[in-house]
Amino acid sequence: MKTNTQNPISVLLHNRESAREKGIYSCCSANAYVIRAALRRAKAEKTVVLVEATANQVNQNGGYTGMTPKDFRHFLNQIATEEGFPANRLLCGGDHLGPLTWQNLPEMQAMANAEELIRSYVLAGFSKIHIDTSMRVADDAQDQRLSDAVIARRGARLCQVAEDAFVQYSKDHPEAPAPVYVIGSEVPIPGGAQENEDSVTVTSPEDCEATLEEFRRAFAALGLEDAWSRVIAVVVQPGVEFADESVIEYDRTTAKALMGCLEHHPGLVFEGHSTDYQPKECLREMVEDGIAILKVGPALTFALREGLFALEQIEHELYGVNDFPCSHFREVLEQVMLEDQSQWAKYYHGSMPQKRYARAFSYSDRARYYLTNLKVVAAVQTLLANLDNVGIPMALLSQYLPVQYARIHSGRLPLRAADILIDRVGDCIDDYLYAVLADG
Repeated sequence: MKTNTQNPISVLLHNRESAREKGIYSCCSANAYVIRAALRRAKAEKTVVLVEATANQVNQNGGYTGMTPKDFRHFLNQIATEEGFPANRLLCGGDHLGPLTWQNLPEMQAMANAEELIRSYVLAGFSKIHIDTSMRVADDAQDQRLSDAVIARRGARLCQVAEDAFVQYSKDHPEAPAPVYVIGSEVPIPGGAQENEDSVTVTSPEDCEATLEEFRRAFAALGLEDAWSRVIAVVVQPGVEFADESVIEYDRTTAKALMGCLEHHPGLVFEGHSTDYQPKECLREMVEDGIAILKVGPALTFALREGLFALEQIEHELYGVNDFPCSHFREVLEQVMLEDQSQWAKYYHGSMPQKRYARAFSYSDRARYYLTNLKVVAAVQTLLANLDNVGIPMALLSQYLPVQYARIHSGRLPLRAADILIDRVGDCIDDYLYAVLADG
């Protein structure tokens, strides 16, 4: 498919050696505070921002956010308008698009649902598509890994659907760039590993080449050569991961052989998943080595949760000298998680105190799934309103949020609870901007 408009992600990655942007990070979150933080940082740095939704988060049935791709795109555009962020610098992507949410169904049904999923993303204007068909479905052998050939065949099928959908979309949006694609999935399902580990196996150069060859062949079999030219990245495991209580940091020495693959594929980069909680120096090394797309999700809502806990501590201190109804945010969050254990029970193990600790502080941040609960939303609103109504003393801000204290003290940040919370998330984003911007 030919279009006169170049995809801005392709342009950025093509020019990354000479331009200011050496790579791009992807904000994988549907939380409004997180998205505002990403937009504000991008606005200040005069750069683009890439926001991605996962298949279990946003899909044709609503996902766990209750939003379809069209809803999510409208949601993003609305926030961008409110933040005064230029629409042409807001890039949207879909992550792990495939039969992820329908693994309990046989291939015919699972792939039919996956086709409708990917179609709905493209028709909603998402221009970066991660095709992920690495997971087994109900009629696959459950005791063995899917072959590269099966993964590629299913992936090419989804790419064909995406291409056909774009033809339809471009009739009403002739200025829209054709989608770019990311293939492969050498990582756990979204959200990090389920077990704490000391190390992970780096994708071998041979496996990387085999993945690329099988996908190239599968695309060619369906006449998708033009789409293949828009494959910008392959997902690999460069040796980074996080779990409940552990983070495995990037070691460029261990990943050197894998990075060498890129020498044989000009125009291709690696996409790094599970980069959450990596030190900023490791993130920059990843970008320098060729992992030019960095995905981050749980670390952003983890920072949001830290900000909310800190603000609640301030609220608690003020409650002693002011007469107002407390938000009881942490208590409400805990109660809601106990009432509905579906998003954490199979991930957190141990004694009751250990599980309670994990619900609040685990790196996997399963609490993020409950932030849209109406009781939790109300508690957050009460918390922020209480603090704005009585005023946050600078001394308490210094105690619980010292970085934000310094910014307010220097006039760089308003003394408003929501702005403080958003800025706390921005602290995490700053590490990614340091990694992808030459002057970061």
